[in-house]
Amino acid sequence: MRITRRLEFDAGHRIPDHASQCRHLHGHRYALEITLSGELIETEGSPARGMLIDFGDVKAIAKQHIVDIWDHAFLAYRGDTAVVDFLQGMPGHKTVLLDVIPTAENLAAEAFRILEPLYTGIYRDQLRLERVRLYETPNCWADALRSGHG
Repeated sequence: MRITRRLEFDAGHRIPDHASQCRHLHGHRYALEITLSGELIETEGSPARGMLIDFGDVKAIAKQHIVDIWDHAFLAYRGDTAVVDFLQGMPGHKTVLLDVIPTAENLAAEAFRILEPLYTGIYRDQLRLERVRLYETPNCWADALRSGHG
C-alpha cells in the first residue's frame, strides 16, 4: 500500500549561475508530497487500524522538520556569499543556509534525507519513505526516490 500527504509553504531562493530569470532573488509557493509505503495496520483496537499511518502523523513530522523551517524563509546556498552576506545584514531575517544550490531537485533530495529516518519504522518496521515530490510551480516538480526505485 502507498499513501501520499501534501503540504504547502512559501519560500524564496535564487540559483546563482542560472542562465535566465532564476538567478534573481524570487520566491515560490512550494508543494511537498510525501509518499510512504508498507502494510496496513491490522492490530485489534489500534486507532490506526486499517491505515498505513495516520495522515496527521505524516503531516506533523513533515511540518516540524521541513515546512516550519522552510516556510517564509529564504533558502540560500551557503556558497552564494553575496546573497548570504546580504541576508545576514537584515536582523531577524529567516534564512536557511544549505550546502547545495536550492534547485527543486536539491530541495527534494534534502527533504528526503531529513524525513527518511523519521518515518522509517514508525508504528512498525515495514513503513518506508518512497518518494518526496517537491513542486516549485504547479507545472514543475522534482522527485527524490528511495534508492533503487528510479
